[in-house]
Amino acid sequence: MKIMAIDYGDTRTGVAFSDLTGTIAGETLVLVEREPGRLAGKLAELYASRGAQLAALGLPLNMDGSHGARAELSEAMAEALRARGLEVRMIDERLTTVAAHSIMAAGGISGKKRKSRIDAVAATLILETALGMLKNEKTEVTPNAD
Repeated sequence: MKIMAIDYGDTRTGVAFSDLTGTIAGETLVLVEREPGRLAGKLAELYASRGAQLAALGLPLNMDGSHGARAELSEAMAEALRARGLEVRMIDERLTTVAAHSIMAAGGISGKKRKSRIDAVAATLILETALGMLKNEKTEVTPNAD
């Protein structure tokens, strides 16, 4: 199953795709779009053109697990994507941007280059979380009825 992961932002939205087997991260890109309706349309086009079967949309919960304003915006985007026919699953994305900054800093990527790529790296981290969750769901053992 090919998965499209989304790190939804006010101006820049990171997108990452898995390979066809849904095993590893592949292509990444950043969309620059401020208007949610147009962004949802662009994401739906990418989903269809890349043959994705699931969209993993980051859910930016507060550190205590509560929903804040950003989480509400992400949930609204999920509904806009579902209305366009996408299968959407919300993925807890707490600290993904912090982790993405750390990864890029460790790789020696400067601040200016980091700003243009950070959302794609965060989307890749969301994708990795989604892939792990799906793998765990497939490997859960069902008790025998013996």
